[in-house]
Amino acid sequence: MSGSKHSNKTIEIGESLKRKGLSVTDSRKKIMQLFMQQKGALSHSDIEKKAGTAFDRVTIYRTLQTFLDKGIIHAIPSADASVRYALCNDDCAPGHHEHQHIHFFCRQCHQTFCLDDIVTPSIGLPRGYQPQEVDVLVKGVCKNCTTAKKS
Repeated sequence: MSGSKHSNKTIEIGESLKRKGLSVTDSRKKIMQLFMQQKGALSHSDIEKKAGTAFDRVTIYRTLQTFLDKGIIHAIPSADASVRYALCNDDCAPGHHEHQHIHFFCRQCHQTFCLDDIVTPSIGLPRGYQPQEVDVLVKGVCKNCTTAKKS
């Protein structure tokens, strides 16, 4: 049973990459699978650790850049000035990301989460300024860590 689930997931990943106009490579499939298994966002080093020795640093970087360009993942600035990545929703397209949600960084487990149900507040800018992207990062303790503390 688990073998058929695995092959269905692999087919789904391949189809998803093809829909975005990408050829299906081992590195793209593996990195996409890592994103699909992750509840929070991933950094380049997270992917490096999880992928093991299968792919070098440059392959991971290029794959992430391609996924960003094609609207598969979006970049999230993190609390430590690095960048994390999370899967995009279906509204994203190549060169155009539609993310109107905030991100949450847990100071305890150091994970970053997309809070899709909380819309980014509108920001009134002075005349002549045109916003192109708004990033909101809230820092605190996530629900998993809060629950673990109570136990």
